[in-house]
Amino acid sequence: MACSSMVKFNAAASSWIGGQHSFNQRSGSACRLPSRRVSVIRAGSYTDELVKTAKSIASPGRGILAIDESNATCGKRLASIGLDNTETNRQAYRQLLLTTPGLGEYISGAILFEETLYQSTTNGKKFVDCLRDENIVPGIKVDKGLVPLPGSNNESWCQGLDGLASRSAEYYKQGARFAKWRTVVSIPCGPSALAVKEAAWGLARYAAISQDNGLVPIVEPEILLDGDHPIERTLEVAEQVWSEVFYYLAENNVVFEGILLKPSMVTPGAEHKEKASPETIAKYTLTMLKRRVPPAVPGIMVLNRGTQQSFFFFICTGYQFQWLFN
Repeated sequence: MACSSMVKFNAAASSWIGGQHSFNQRSGSACRLPSRRVSVIRAGSYTDELVKTAKSIASPGRGILAIDESNATCGKRLASIGLDNTETNRQAYRQLLLTTPGLGEYISGAILFEETLYQSTTNGKKFVDCLRDENIVPGIKVDKGLVPLPGSNNESWCQGLDGLASRSAEYYKQGARFAKWRTVVSIPCGPSALAVKEAAWGLARYAAISQDNGLVPIVEPEILLDGDHPIERTLEVAEQVWSEVFYYLAENNVVFEGILLKPSMVTPGAEHKEKASPETIAKYTLTMLKRRVPPAVPGIMVLNRGTQQSFFFFICTGYQFQWLFN
């Protein structure tokens, strides 16, 4: 279980760069840009609802509650207090969380595991209705986990696109209104161009499918903390990854106003000999976001687990960069 805090963009404070491409130039000739197909993003049947949902989740002063643990992970929590890993006990644990009085004052969205989406309280009230009554948007984890990526440098890719459209349609019928898909990029393993492209393309296809079925996609390419690299290397990789992500989001006609982002904080590798100060981490993270995130994106969820001090300085430093934080 984790909580992400919201960051909301000030459009005037951002510049971004799309996918990087090289242009051929003949000797002695003027530089000539290649012709490119211009994609026109047409409003789908859910566009207005997606924009409204994204703005609701990114409302000031609230964050996202992630209780999308798998049954196995939830079982570990239950085992720590001497309880068996049964559906009844998992339901009781989640009911305790989702029926907390006043939860909606601090939580704008809750990411649920598939089992939880279909569960109800002991009184028969659906969990999604408990959330709605608190003005909390129900969400759902839709990826199927990480597996080895063939042809890469021992890297991973995220599976789950097969059948995603039909699953998303069912999740929408059940009350979900946003989705989560987590993929990762490893710096010690390269990252290879293949792994970066696979992560970006997978996120873009997931986002397009989610929006086509009424779900606001949270876009999350996590830069893993493993490694002994300096913070400058993390910034370089993060900029590369987000550049690819937004390029493929645009290629897949994803409506930027109907997505939310969940970036990693830009930090040195966990094994790096010199630890960065919270102020430095905040500065590098803001630099990356300003360079890569389009102003149309309505909100950014920052996972502050393990980086609480950095998150504090991230908020404070943001005002110097004319950002509006929630």
